[in-house]
Amino acid sequence: MHRRHKPSAPERKRDLAAHGGDLSMSHNDTRSFFNFSQLVLSAGHIKSPPVLKHSKITYFEVEILDVQSKKQICIVDKIPPASTILDVKHKFHKACPQWYPSRVGLQLERNGPYLKDSVNIQSLAVSSIITLYFTDLGQQVGWTTFFLTEYTGPLLIYLLFYIRLSTIYDQVESTKNFRHPVVHLACFCHCLHYIRHLLETLFVHKFSGGHTPVKNMIKGCAFYWGFTSWIAYYINHPHYTPPSFGHRQVSFAALAFLMCEAGNHFINVALAHQNHSGLKSCFPSPSYNPFTWLFFLVSCPNYTYEVGSWISFTVMTQTLPVGIFAFLMVIQMSLWAQKKHRLYLKRFYPEMRRKAAMIPIIF
Repeated sequence: MHRRHKPSAPERKRDLAAHGGDLSMSHNDTRSFFNFSQLVLSAGHIKSPPVLKHSKITYFEVEILDVQSKKQICIVDKIPPASTILDVKHKFHKACPQWYPSRVGLQLERNGPYLKDSVNIQSLAVSSIITLYFTDLGQQVGWTTFFLTEYTGPLLIYLLFYIRLSTIYDQVESTKNFRHPVVHLACFCHCLHYIRHLLETLFVHKFSGGHTPVKNMIKGCAFYWGFTSWIAYYINHPHYTPPSFGHRQVSFAALAFLMCEAGNHFINVALAHQNHSGLKSCFPSPSYNPFTWLFFLVSCPNYTYEVGSWISFTVMTQTLPVGIFAFLMVIQMSLWAQKKHRLYLKRFYPEMRRKAAMIPIIF
């Protein structure tokens, strides 16, 4: 038989102290865990601190050289990738105040075309440094100012000849000779033509904010103002001879003139409000308006109507200056129409392939 060993009093106290210490430690751990859990629940979900993502933005430097000497004019730095050529021109103007953005021409190559203001600078970049060539385009004017000046002159000049100023015609002959009705009708038609142009410039045509050199405006004004003076002098002259076929010739020509003016207006309105499908523009299609049906045959019916107006005016007045002016307008309008027709063929090939530029079959 084995006897159970009874611990002595000091050993019993030591064991109780050890067990009591363990119990107190486990109790403290439980309370700490409970308090921590309550803190977490009251604070919500534990979120990790946000990670800051530093996006690397690449800036470009644009080196601008003179197109003739290839010498460096300046360097435009810190150009963001989303910038356009127009933004570069504005920063270039700040560096060189003598050159306004409208007269700055920038080229990627010396003999290349001028870059449009809407071109994105990132599309030109091969590296972080972009080299562009600068050309001074000279003093510029806006297209609205250009057309208003060009069309206001003929309107006022013709009226000066119509009232027969004493400094232009002999006053005695002016009061003695009777004016044929076609003289008054020609003044009405001529003024109607240029008033329509002025109103369309202000309210119909949408210009992209571009500019043109002042010398182009001077040449255009010299052409229109000079021919208007020549035309108005002959038609309003006291010895003006009316058309050979009389009232019938004048009536048919005047009717054709008014129809061409109306057609020109409706075509310009249609071109100014082209239909858009998504991001791709569509060429204007003929509508219920019969004046727009010319879109079936030609791509530039506005030039067709413009030429028709001047040919009708020539038949109505039967004067040599008007005939020469109409002939020159046919040449100029046909050149513009062919240029636009080539652009339309690239953009709207399926619709343009069977159409002429200005006059069916001929152009």
